[in-house]
Amino acid sequence: MRRISCFLLMTLFFALATVAQTSSVLPDRFGAWNATAPAKSITPKELGANWSQWANGDKILQEAGLNGIEQRTYHSGNDEVTLRVFQLHDPSSAYEFYTFLLAPGMRNMGLGENSAVGQTDGRFLIGNFVIQATLSPNVKPENLHDVVGALRARADTTPLPPVKNYLPENWRIFGSEKYALGPEGFRAAMTSLDQGALAGLAREVGFTNGVEAMLARYHSDRDGGVLLLLEYPTPQLAEQHLHHLEEALPSAIKKSGVTIERKASVLALVFAPSSDRYAQALRDQVNYETQVTWNEPRQTATDPPWVVILSKIFLFTGLFLGVATGLGVAFGGIRVLTKRLFPGKIFDRPENVEVLQLGLSGKKIDSSDMY
Repeated sequence: MRRISCFLLMTLFFALATVAQTSSVLPDRFGAWNATAPAKSITPKELGANWSQWANGDKILQEAGLNGIEQRTYHSGNDEVTLRVFQLHDPSSAYEFYTFLLAPGMRNMGLGENSAVGQTDGRFLIGNFVIQATLSPNVKPENLHDVVGALRARADTTPLPPVKNYLPENWRIFGSEKYALGPEGFRAAMTSLDQGALAGLAREVGFTNGVEAMLARYHSDRDGGVLLLLEYPTPQLAEQHLHHLEEALPSAIKKSGVTIERKASVLALVFAPSSDRYAQALRDQVNYETQVTWNEPRQTATDPPWVVILSKIFLFTGLFLGVATGLGVAFGGIRVLTKRLFPGKIFDRPENVEVLQLGLSGKKIDSSDMY
């Protein structure tokens, strides 16, 4: 009995280990890199000292809908890479957290459009996964290409929010892009772009109505500013919150040249513009166009030749006249034949004929004389 119990416990242990390994997001190996230990699930409190540099990071993760954090270390010779995967609710939530981790001064990591690298670590976005990669000095970001495919097979492939594509590319500072789905993300984005004094606008923006916010810093040779785009579900909501924001903007901000422009469902504001001309130039470059289409069912009408039309008119008129003549002859013939075979029995019976007589003569009218 004791042996059976031990065998069952060992079987259960290996089954749980197999399930845990199967459910792991990070692969055992990719390219020339091999994992040194199983993937480890951690909590935000276990992220270490580096996490403390991200103010309100825990609130952002809560707003974005964190489902779990997984960490694993890989080795290739003497080189080491530590990958940390944040699993968020959906790609939009992941994009909010990814932009929260961005900072000006980063450069493109080369792992897709949404990837950035600093001095020793990088971060990239794959569906609803945000991956932090800590690289040893000799490791190049290109070594992580193989892990991208492995993670993409497990990620949610829902498209990212369209508002990210509305930002103009000209003059934009890489790493300053910020996306917000809620008030915590909005306040963190405004603070990171040196607009913390206006973070209170999160109450007037209207996140309860489904608004999405996109921000970025721009700088040309002599001019600069921070562009904020707010996309609402409908133009009516955009117009309503436009008035709310105009009332909520401090008078000093209005005097500095900050104005709100609406294009259908999108509001555009430029904070701290170096000039009104530059602010208008930024708003004019917003990649948002409205299109109203109405697809009606249609058919191609082709009239037949006149010869065909006239021939059909004569044909069907002749058929109608022929049928009418035939029915008339048939009805009259049957009536005459019936009267000859059965006189006064079916048609024109004397007892059913009534004659009005004026009485001008004394002779009584015989109804049979009329037929």
